[in-house]
Amino acid sequence: MSKRGKKYQAVAEKIDSQKRYSLAEACNLVKSSKIAKFDESVDVAFNLGVDPKHADQNVRGAVALPHGTGKTVRVAVFAKGPKADEATEAGADIVGAADLAEKIEKGFMDFDKVIASPDMMMVVGKLGKVLGPRGLMPNPKIGTVTMEIGKAVKEVKAGKIDFKVDKTGNLHAPVGRVSFSSEQLQDNLKAVVGAVLRAKPSSLKGLYVRKVNISSTMGPGLKLDLSEVVAVAE
Repeated sequence: MSKRGKKYQAVAEKIDSQKRYSLAEACNLVKSSKIAKFDESVDVAFNLGVDPKHADQNVRGAVALPHGTGKTVRVAVFAKGPKADEATEAGADIVGAADLAEKIEKGFMDFDKVIASPDMMMVVGKLGKVLGPRGLMPNPKIGTVTMEIGKAVKEVKAGKIDFKVDKTGNLHAPVGRVSFSSEQLQDNLKAVVGAVLRAKPSSLKGLYVRKVNISSTMGPGLKLDLSEVVAVAE
């Protein structure tokens, strides 16, 4: 067994695979389950009782994490004139219009998030095949197509994330890093859980949240107590 394999095994033995952990217990354990030398990301994974083939059950949204993600987010903005200036002043990393679209078409992808003013969507729309598969296409539903460019840039830089259920009914979102305090991880986790619960489709008849796990990048998953998860939104 490799050194990493032994570390994983030692950490996995601390975790009861049958237990449903409270948010506080899970956040404490995920911190003590660090395996890698780097500052591992901590993520939450939901298994939802939705059928994403139906448009009205395609769960998606955005939420501001109280303590950010712990990651520096590079933001590209499609805007011109005063809106371009607004983006730059707010801290956008790349600002452009047709020139930026041309760079992206040639392979430039040095950014993590794309924001656009509504008048730029004719230009951005042509990049659907490039941005779409990477989850980078701006969308008014998550606030990345907006006239409030400066506000949007600042929110993303401060830790606003978006989430979307995949084809199998699973949804993943970051809640911080193992270097965060347990309290910071809990605050961020509660923010994401609350947002996902509020995004429940009104047409859904059965159980919405089936399972929720959290884990670090290299660590084992911990199942969360669903009764506490549901209570977050109440």
